[in-house]
Amino acid sequence: MVAPQEPLNLIICGVGGQGNILISQLIARALMKKGYIVTRGETFGASQRSGAVMSSIRISSNETYGPLIPEGKAHIVLGLEPLETLRILKKYGNPGVTSITNTHPTFPIGSVLSEKNRYPDPDELCQAIKSLSKRAWFIDAAAIAAKLGAPIVVNIVMIGALLGAGLLALERKDIEDEMKAVFPPDKLALNLTALDMGTSAIRAQG
Repeated sequence: MVAPQEPLNLIICGVGGQGNILISQLIARALMKKGYIVTRGETFGASQRSGAVMSSIRISSNETYGPLIPEGKAHIVLGLEPLETLRILKKYGNPGVTSITNTHPTFPIGSVLSEKNRYPDPDELCQAIKSLSKRAWFIDAAAIAAKLGAPIVVNIVMIGALLGAGLLALERKDIEDEMKAVFPPDKLALNLTALDMGTSAIRAQG
């Protein structure tokens, strides 16, 4: 259910190629069909695959807000990449923010990172995310997608995780209806399974 904040500020973050923008489109359209006023914006980092991508969604029951979320004012951060989750939390987080993070890292372009710029230890990264969140959920969306034989559905697993956390006034059918408008029939069943597995993975955490 939507929290009492007006507007409710959701940030979806990740890197290029993870399907961040598709997530924001599906969520925004579903919320608008339920009568909410929704504004959406995107911010891109490097103009190449694996550059940072941030989508902002502002949700209100009665007023239109600009798409830019002020620093320190995020209520929910949905992170497709853990280092990006941490980066967003440092800038937009606050003591009441909730985060949901895909724990599987996406490394920068290039097969070797210098020691100076090495990727953080996964456990340390998760602890840092926890320290900046009132509530932090973690899900290995990449592993779930791999079980389905379709790494590309990580983003759909993450929408399912968001549904499972119960942070938005959306039900499965709301997202399913939007997915039917996007995916061809031969891809729909796979994506609905990914959605359900993401939901189940979060609900199993209590």
